[in-house]
Amino acid sequence: MRQRLYFLLPDLVTARTTLDELLLARIEERHIHFVAKDNQLLPDMPAANVFQRTDFLHGAELGALIGGVSGLIAGSLLLIFPPENAQLGVMVLMASSVCGAMFGSWLSGRAARMIPSARLEPFMPDIDMGRVLLIVDVPLYKVMPVRQMLADKHPDCRFGGMRSAFVLG
Repeated sequence: MRQRLYFLLPDLVTARTTLDELLLARIEERHIHFVAKDNQLLPDMPAANVFQRTDFLHGAELGALIGGVSGLIAGSLLLIFPPENAQLGVMVLMASSVCGAMFGSWLSGRAARMIPSARLEPFMPDIDMGRVLLIVDVPLYKVMPVRQMLADKHPDCRFGGMRSAFVLG
């Protein structure tokens, strides 16, 4: 299980230096992400992806729930009031629930891609002022060493919190 750590760095130069230090501390680049104003990162710096910058996953989950319930209701209505000469079974109920969940997940996921992440909202004023947000996913045993390393090497770096991270791959 990985923990997601948030750090606010004062500028792009410090962020680039921090990237090198994290790589030397054996943290893979795929677990390091940066968010900067107007995405002004250097070309070799890993930017946060759509899952970290937006509420895409939350929207897709909510859409799947709402779509699944809507499909279940629609399937139930088809079973209660079937069209003439139609023999409908329980499979209609299951199929309508699954289709509703898939459609709802797709539709609300598309909409949620445009909504900035609620987790990043507290950092947005600092990012707008030119600071850089570092998001790093580390195993639990590396949380304290990484925090200590950044505190020692970059006293102007501000710890922004920690939460459990679900990381693909």
